[in-house]
Amino acid sequence: MSARLNIATADAAAYKAMLGLEGYLQTISLNPIQKELIKIRASQINKCAFCLDMHTKDALKYGENPQRIFILNGWREAEEFFTEEEQVLLAMTEEITLISHEGLTEETYQKAKTVFDDHQIAQIIIAIVTINAWNRIAVSTHLPIEK
Repeated sequence: MSARLNIATADAAAYKAMLGLEGYLQTISLNPIQKELIKIRASQINKCAFCLDMHTKDALKYGENPQRIFILNGWREAEEFFTEEEQVLLAMTEEITLISHEGLTEETYQKAKTVFDDHQIAQIIIAIVTINAWNRIAVSTHLPIEK
């Protein structure tokens, strides 16, 4: 697949706005592993190879256990490997990424309220929305993976 346009140069203002979201995400209460789990799971669903490559490497740099990355796509069958908070993050990630299916279900939202406060839930939603935007940019522009 050949690379297409580069969003950063084709529309610098839009790219700068995306970087603003990324900068904001550096300030939120989620820890680096939680953020990477969101990014990896959304990228799996969206089939974004560029982001999968980047965020699995980042997760490993943050000390993530490779086994958890390997089984992330099947996390519901391996719940014992993920904390309650992580399970909620992953369910939210799936439901928001696949928004046209059911959206963020009431069941998942109520579970989120048991482990996160409203501000944290808002931060999680923004983190999920942001990686979905990056996935769409990378997939639609055929962003190349460095070897």
